Amino acid sequence: MSEPVRVVKADELVAADPTPGMARSQAFGAPGLWAGQVETAPGAVSGWHHHDSNESSLYVVSGVLRLEFEGHDGYVDAEAGDFVHVPAFTVHRESNPAGTPSVAVIARAGDGVPTVNVEGPTSPR
Repeated sequence: MSEPVRVVKADELVAADPTPGMARSQAFGAPGLWAGQVETAPGAVSGWHHHDSNESSLYVVSGVLRLEFEGHDGYVDAEAGDFVHVPAFTVHRESNPAGTPSVAVIARAGDGVPTVNVEGPTSPR
């Protein structure tokens, strides 16, 4: 028999794989799937990291999520209502250039390590 449908309330989220400058919370995890949210404070810049063999998709709920990533000179901004895809092993960092917190919902597929913090990109941005 399959598992029943489950609702995770906002106050039931649990702290998850930290990266400096970001607060991640897990809603649920299942083999090959992870879901949660990330909040980035105004002016915060995360540490460089990647998500191992996991593919990550984000939906920006509020604010601005700025991403810098390996192999790209500059950054991309995602705003409320935008979706973002971060391929597996992509070294990147997020920041929030706005004056209000940014909040995004994350869905991650794969069985790799959730977050691998690194010193920085290995190739020029």
